[in-house]
Amino acid sequence: MFDYIIIGAGSAGCVLANRLTENPKIKVLLLEAGGPDKSMKISIPAAFSNLFKTEVDWAYETVPQKPLNNRKLFVPRGKTLGGSSSINAMIYIRGFPQDYDEWGKENSGWKFEDVLPYFKKSESNQVFSNELHGVDGPMWVSNQINPNKLTNIYLKAAQECSYHITDDFNGNNPQGFGIFQCTQKNGKRHSTARAFLLPAMKRPNLKVITNALVTKIIIENRANVSDTFEPARAKAIGVEFKLNGERKVEKAKHEVILSSGAINSPQLLMLSGIGDVEHLKEKGIKVVHHLPGVGQNLQDHAVIPVIYSCGKNITLDTIETPLNFLKWLLFKKGPLTSILAEAGGFVKTRPDLSAPDLQFHFGPAYFLDHGFVRPKGNGISHGPILIKPKSRGEIKLSSNSQEDYPLIDQNMLAEEEDRQTLIKGFRIADKILSAFAFDLYRTKNFMPERKLNSDEEISAYIRETCEYLYHPVGTCKMGSDEMAVVDHQLKVHGIEGLRVVDASIMPSITRGNTNAPSIMIGEKGADLVKENW
Repeated sequence: MFDYIIIGAGSAGCVLANRLTENPKIKVLLLEAGGPDKSMKISIPAAFSNLFKTEVDWAYETVPQKPLNNRKLFVPRGKTLGGSSSINAMIYIRGFPQDYDEWGKENSGWKFEDVLPYFKKSESNQVFSNELHGVDGPMWVSNQINPNKLTNIYLKAAQECSYHITDDFNGNNPQGFGIFQCTQKNGKRHSTARAFLLPAMKRPNLKVITNALVTKIIIENRANVSDTFEPARAKAIGVEFKLNGERKVEKAKHEVILSSGAINSPQLLMLSGIGDVEHLKEKGIKVVHHLPGVGQNLQDHAVIPVIYSCGKNITLDTIETPLNFLKWLLFKKGPLTSILAEAGGFVKTRPDLSAPDLQFHFGPAYFLDHGFVRPKGNGISHGPILIKPKSRGEIKLSSNSQEDYPLIDQNMLAEEEDRQTLIKGFRIADKILSAFAFDLYRTKNFMPERKLNSDEEISAYIRETCEYLYHPVGTCKMGSDEMAVVDHQLKVHGIEGLRVVDASIMPSITRGNTNAPSIMIGEKGADLVKENW
C-alpha cells in the first residue's frame, strides 16, 4: 500500500511526486496514462507542433462551437511523462499579481504574495536573480539561445507603435513587449519530467507506472450501511486502472491526488460518481456525491492569426535541414532551439483596466492550423490573444467509460465583450506588422488575404479562424461557493482523502501561458499535502 497515489505525471503531478518523496518515509505511486518521454522530438524545442496528434498527445476535439461558425476545434494535451510541459511551446509566464490576488479574495493563501515563494522555489533562472526570481530550483528558465533576426525587428515595430519594451515578463514591469523566457536547459526542452521527476526516479519510495489508464477513483462509504453515500463518510481509498489490458487496483493509505489536467480531472471525478447528479444518472453512473461544479467553469485563451508573407529567406519556415539538425544534435544550438513564438507582449485595451486583457505571440514563420499546414515560402505570424475571457465552457461525459473522450465545449467568444476585445487585438496585431520596421521584410497579406477595415469584417474573420491556445483551466475550481469543487487546501468538497492539484483548480484563468502557474500549483499543493502528513 502507498501513502499517496498521484493520477497524472503532468506539469503538476511530476512536481508533487518529487516534493512528496523528498521525505523517505512517504511512499508514492505515480500513474501516467501515456508512455515514457523518450522521443527526441520532445527534446527539440522547435519540433513541438510535430508532437501534435501523435502517441504523446491526447488529441482532443471540441464539440461544434456555436460562436465560431460551429467549427470543431483541436485541443492537444500531453499524454506522456511531463504531460503538456513535454509538448508545449515552453513559454514561461507566471501571469500578473492581480490574477492571484483575485483568487485570494475567496481562497486563503492564494494571493500573489502567498504563491510567489512557490514560483521561486521551482525556478532556476539563468538570467535574473532578484526578489522575484529563484535561482536554485529544479526548473531551468532561460533566455532563448538564437532568437531570429525578425524577432528583434518585431520589438522595433512595437516601439514604433509606442509600446514599452520589457526584458522580464515575470518582473516588476511585465506590461509591454519583449522576448519570452522559456523552460529550456542548454538548448533542450526542460519539462517537469526532466526537471522534477527524473531526479526523483531513483528514490525507493517512488514508483512510476506508465501506460496506466486510471478508470475510477475508489470511494469507500465507511458506514457501509447505505447505497447512497453520505458525503461526510465518503473517503477515497484507491484507484482502478488498466495496464496492458488488465484491470489493476492500488490502495492509498492517506490520499488520492488527481493531477490529470483540466479535461481529464473532471472526467475522472464524474466517472467515479462525483459531479452533477442529473448528468451522472443520465450516464448510468452511481452517484457518490453531488458536486455540480465538476466540469464547469472551463476557460482558455483565444487566439487568431494575423499573417504576412515575408520577402526574405530568413524565417524559421525552412529550418528542418540536416545541417540544422546536426547543429542541434552536436551543440544544442541553431534555429531548432527556437520556441517559434519567440516574442510577444501584454496590452490593456482600456486605461481603467488593472492589468492587460490582451497578449500577443510573434513567430518568424508561417504558423497556421496548429502547424499542420505549411505554406511554401516565408512568413511572419502574429497572434492576438484574449487572456481574460468572460465566456465559460464545460466538460461533460460522452459515456460512462474512461476510454471514450469527454465532450469539450469551450464556448469561447460567446460573450460580446470577448469579441470586442479580440477585434481590438486584431487591429493592434496588424498595426505592429504594418509598421515601418517591417517594410523591408513584409510583402503581402496572407491571413487574412486582404486588409480588413470594419469591425464586421474582423468579427467574421474571428469566427472563421479563432482557435484555443492550449490553456484549458478551471473545471475543478477552488472556492467555497456551490459551484466550487475544491477548497483552498485543494481538498474535494465532501470527500475525504481526495485532492485535485493541477490547472483545473484555477477559479479564473491567469494572464499568460499557463504552464508556470501549473508548476506553482504543484509546488504549493505538495506543501498542503505535507501539512496533513
